[in-house]
Amino acid sequence: MTRTVYVNGEYLPETEAKISIFDRGFLMADAVYEVTSVLGGKLVDFEGHAVRLERSLNELGMNAPCTKEELLEIHRKLVEENEIDEGLVYLQVTRGSDGDRDFVFPDPETTQPGLVLFTQNKPNLADSEASKKGAKIISIEDIRWGRRDIKTTQLLYPSMGKMMAKAAGADDAWMIEDGHVTEGTSNNAYFVKNGTIVTRPLSKDILHGITRAAVMRLAEEAQLKVEERLFTIDEAKEADEAFTTSASAFVMPVIEIDGATLGDGTPGPIAKQLREIYLDEARKKAI
Repeated sequence: MTRTVYVNGEYLPETEAKISIFDRGFLMADAVYEVTSVLGGKLVDFEGHAVRLERSLNELGMNAPCTKEELLEIHRKLVEENEIDEGLVYLQVTRGSDGDRDFVFPDPETTQPGLVLFTQNKPNLADSEASKKGAKIISIEDIRWGRRDIKTTQLLYPSMGKMMAKAAGADDAWMIEDGHVTEGTSNNAYFVKNGTIVTRPLSKDILHGITRAAVMRLAEEAQLKVEERLFTIDEAKEADEAFTTSASAFVMPVIEIDGATLGDGTPGPIAKQLREIYLDEARKKAI
């Protein structure tokens, strides 16, 4: 089935979609993005993604290409057109193109930002085999730029990190800076010790995850103890269990870090509990 995609005001078959070779998203990674999950044909945490998108645009001095209401309409139409029951909607906003390549930003008053959206069909997204098995993690140095709180498309190093993990026979990587874990290549990182969930506090060093915010609130409502602080990879390796959170994988249990098995080598009880209650709420509140 050929997908319908959205490119700069038009709904098109993916085979006909085009952008300018001078678009700054293509030339400079001068773009931000969001990924919204779809469960039961409805959007999960759309409001949170829309708010974070606005923040990312503001931090980079980029204009919004449309209103939040228009964005919601585009999401819903693509989900319907592509018959997505479980999957993802990818959204990217670029600074646009002024017809040539230049390091200097084009005038935002005369250059329209670019807007691209497409869907990915992911049957069994909520009931994935990976979540039942748990993920194996390696640690790598974090050499990204300092504004990780802005969700830009500068994803080369995270992509390399995933390839490093694959080469090591693992599933993903956690990044280390100044001796402490920042986050995963595409997720926020947590470990559990003696019933306490530990994760790095929000700052410019990590992405302010939409799923992270929901899971932290749900953990509090479930009367689970949460500690936001810096932590080392050695602490995580000694944990009872660990997990990550992201919009595309929800709560993903971690069973191994740098070759050290956590617990009995299966997804831990707190990770499984949080995944269950997150998915339950996500389905109830999806729009």
